[in-house]
Parts: sequence; structure tokens; C-alpha cells
Amino acid sequence: MLKLYGYWRSSAAYRVRIACALKQLDYENVSVHLVKDGGQQHLPSYGMLNPNHLVPTLQDGDLLLNQSMAIIEYLDEAYPEPALLPAEPTQRAKVRAMAQNLAVDCHPLNNLRVLKYLSSELNLDDEAKNRWYHHWVKTAFKGFELQLEGTSGLFCVGDQVTMADVCLVPQVYNAERFGVPMQDYPLINGIVRRCRQLTAFAEAAPENQPDAVIS
Repeated sequence: MLKLYGYWRSSAAYRVRIACALKQLDYENVSVHLVKDGGQQHLPSYGMLNPNHLVPTLQDGDLLLNQSMAIIEYLDEAYPEPALLPAEPTQRAKVRAMAQNLAVDCHPLNNLRVLKYLSSELNLDDEAKNRWYHHWVKTAFKGFELQLEGTSGLFCVGDQVTMADVCLVPQVYNAERFGVPMQDYPLINGIVRRCRQLTAFAEAAPENQPDAVIS
């Protein structure tokens, strides 16, 4: 069985949970609490699995793999149905680019360790930290909304769920959590609403994870 080391509120782990749920893959969910015990991702036992001390980490037999995007692509190749990347090269490239707009350009600027650094090392108060968060999320969503005008159907690229949708929903979840106004992104909102109506997205939602109740 697959083993996924993650945390219920981690956007990166959330992406992988969605991919597993869409593919109906059974996996053991191992909680790595990012706050308790000074952050369980920093424990030596977890560092043996992932020297970067981040989540998620996927274990599939002898394979240990970090980085959510690499994990999702691995799952798409190893467990190909349903495909999260289109077969046609042009569409596949579009999906990868849109997914990376969120996972590479946006998310790293507002993940937990960056926000903690802003507070602890740069002495920013909560108001300043939230301005940082809102600025980068709104910058990303503005560009993403414009891209969707040329690519979207029911979902980010056409009418099938792809890796772009898998990345979008967790980023919107976090934006809503931090109070980012969403009224300027009607295409994003529509896609996220349709995704959340699917069983796989509901199963992967943070509030439905076993470790959510103890956090």
C-alpha cells in the first residue's frame, strides 16, 4: 500500500490527496504535524525520509519521493486512470504551466515556513504578514484568471479535471482561510465550486482528514 506523509492543512499534501482520491488509490495517511513538538517535520526520524523536512513524502514500495508535483506526475504514470495530464502535447504543456503558476510561483511565497520567518526573524506583525500573503496570492490569481479565459471549460483546461485543478483548489482553500477577497475571480470561483462537488475533492479536503480533529 502507498504511504503518504503529510499534514491536513498542507497545500502540497492536499494536492497529492486529491490525486490519490481521483485515482481511487488506497494509501496509509501518516500525519506529520507541522506545529507540534517544534514541527514534527524536523524530527530526525522524518529527516531520514525527507532531508528537506517538508511534506508531503510518498512511499511506494522502495520508492521515497518528495515534492508534490513530482509525486502527482509519478502517480499519473504509475496509476494512469484517470489521467491528470492530457495526452495531447500542447494541452499537457498548458496544464503543467498552469499548475506550476500556483505550486511554483505562488505557494512557496506564502507557505508556513515563510510566514513563520516573516514573524520570527523579520519581526513583522500579523497585519504586515497578512499584507504579504494577500499581495502574492492576489498577484497569482489575477494572472491565473486571465489565463483561464483562454483555456477553461468546466475546469481549468477544458472539461476534464487535470493537475491544474488539483493545484488550484488547495490554493483557494488557503486564500479563503486567510481572508483574501475572491470576488474578482469568477472563473476561479466557478471551477473550484465544481471541483468541490466531486467526491474525490471532498474526501481530500483538510477538514475531512483524520489529523484535523487533533489540531
